[in-house]
Amino acid sequence: MKIVRFTTDGRARYGLLERNQVVECQGTPYGRLTRGRRRYPLKAVRLLPPCVPSKIVAVGLNYRDHAEEVGHAIPPEPIIFLKPSTALIGPGDDIVYPPITERVDYEAELAIVIRRRCRNVTAAEAPGYILGYTCLNDVTARDLQRRDGQWTRAKSFDTFSPMGPCIVTDIDPDNVEIEAYLNGERRQASNTKHFIFPVAEVISFVSRVMTLLPGDVISTGTPSGIGPMQVGDLIEIRIEGIGSLRNRLVAPRAR
Repeated sequence: MKIVRFTTDGRARYGLLERNQVVECQGTPYGRLTRGRRRYPLKAVRLLPPCVPSKIVAVGLNYRDHAEEVGHAIPPEPIIFLKPSTALIGPGDDIVYPPITERVDYEAELAIVIRRRCRNVTAAEAPGYILGYTCLNDVTARDLQRRDGQWTRAKSFDTFSPMGPCIVTDIDPDNVEIEAYLNGERRQASNTKHFIFPVAEVISFVSRVMTLLPGDVISTGTPSGIGPMQVGDLIEIRIEGIGSLRNRLVAPRAR
């Protein structure tokens, strides 16, 4: 099942993506989601971020090749940080290049969407708390990350968390292909089977730190191949079984 949030008239609602159509639904995927009768051509709707999280929890290093790429040792446990919900944008929305940074990077990531309140769960219990999975681009002001020595400012700018296009409920999250394409050229290519910490372990670890609420997102880290974007560039994240998330980097807007 592919769950989307969409609008045709300024009102957000949930639907199911079926081929090139969106089936409008009543309710929410965190309770009861009921199929309606109305269908829209995909081109006739605007896709929104597929959930509205209270927080985005991100894993800093979760692929061995990326740890080697940035010169870090393999961590003994997940390294986590938070991105604010105000960083969230949807498919086709613009990423804005902040005027105070000199380098903005893409990071292709598989994101977990939480289905119900989750606290102190074991890895064996974790799958029961998952709604599904989506694509996320953990956009990063790389020079600010290096300057600060920690990651909050570099990853928290408005528009720095593109997410979508849908939440998929029936993939194996620990064995899917993940790619990033910059202006049509492949820059990242890996498989989540190379995770240092599998999805269930990540959820268990985070749930022992903070309570996860319905719609919260855990982004599972990026493989090697990260790199800078320039104004005008189109960045596309592709994940097997989920689809494609495309966003363009634009210059700062006037106030």
